[in-house]
Amino acid sequence: MPDSQPQPPPPPSNPPGSPGHSDGALVLCGARLTDGRTVDVRLDGGRIEAVGTAGSLAPGPAHSGTRVNLGGYLLLPAPVEPHAHADTALSADQGGPVSYETEDVQRRATEAALLQLGHGATALRAHVRVGDVQGLGALGAVLQARRSLHGLADLTAVAVPRLLTGAAGADGLAMLRDAVKMGATVVGGCPDLDPDPTGYVETLLKVASEHGCPVDLHTDAADPARLARLAAMAGGLRPGVTLGPCGALSRLATEAAARVADRLAAAGVTVVCLPQGGCGGVERRGTAPVRLLRAAGVRVAAGSGALRDVSNPVGRGDPLEAAYLLASCHGLHPEDAYDAVSGSARAVLGLPEVRVEAGFPAELLAVRGHHLAGALSLSYSRIVVHRGRVVARTSAVREYCNSAAAAELGLPRQGRGELS
Repeated sequence: MPDSQPQPPPPPSNPPGSPGHSDGALVLCGARLTDGRTVDVRLDGGRIEAVGTAGSLAPGPAHSGTRVNLGGYLLLPAPVEPHAHADTALSADQGGPVSYETEDVQRRATEAALLQLGHGATALRAHVRVGDVQGLGALGAVLQARRSLHGLADLTAVAVPRLLTGAAGADGLAMLRDAVKMGATVVGGCPDLDPDPTGYVETLLKVASEHGCPVDLHTDAADPARLARLAAMAGGLRPGVTLGPCGALSRLATEAAARVADRLAAAGVTVVCLPQGGCGGVERRGTAPVRLLRAAGVRVAAGSGALRDVSNPVGRGDPLEAAYLLASCHGLHPEDAYDAVSGSARAVLGLPEVRVEAGFPAELLAVRGHHLAGALSLSYSRIVVHRGRVVARTSAVREYCNSAAAAELGLPRQGRGELS
């Protein structure tokens, strides 16, 4: 029986502006755009409904909802993660062999996706090994993590068999077909590890064609002939082929690398580079020559690769760090560097374009700052919007001691000042 006395309404579980809050339209107020404008942005139904001058779109009788003050924030299309390893993420601290027990993989994959979501990535493509000791267990765990993340982030799985040719490859092929039936929506793998790399790719492309799946291949081969052959084999396949990390291209002579880049461009192949350290051993690390590839007309996206596993025990999984490295170490303009983790990375995942304009998907990232270059340089505080809802929020503060130097600079003394 309910209590007969009137009770005050409970406090909202998700107050306005907090992760998960949704109550009609959401208005992002006073956000700065990369073109310098300060605007209000109204979101509804998972899309951007309207963009107007600051103060013009406050919720009213026709649009009840919530306001989120983005004064001091730069509003951007949300980044995505095109190259994660969900089955091994966060395993470096455990010591010993990586556990592929279902509960362990599901927990690590979920935690890793949430870490990357906090950085801004509202969608992730996760490579998952199938066959060998893992069987289909790791894939099942990642697919379960995908279900638990529903509404927070979109996760897709790439089935990655080790071998696809010869007697041993027969089991890998059977496992790959079962993985697609199970829910993997992309097929991939590393042809460099198969005794017959060409046969591996042929088999993979056949399965992809049968099921209409994208293909995502790992390669660090330094053989320009092999890379050119991969490009020729992949040319014209729809919905498309991605190669990564292609770090060995940076070790080729410029003329040889340029010829490979031309072949990749002609085939319509996208390269996903991993500027944060890759996902292989130290001796194989390196970042693809992004400027040379872009000059040839190759679409270049950037991913994080290993996230605190044996390949990179300090991996951060932060798309803005990847963009920062492309700008600071590889000479890309900040806008192009950010596109590599947002627009181009979304294209890899087959996701629609996002602009801060009416009608586009409400997949957004707000970072403290006024200009993109500054945001890539230092951006701790972030607000992440997925499907029109605030799903993650990070606020960073800095405190200074009570000193004359702080006073002279006008810095907060024994107080809190929000970091960018």
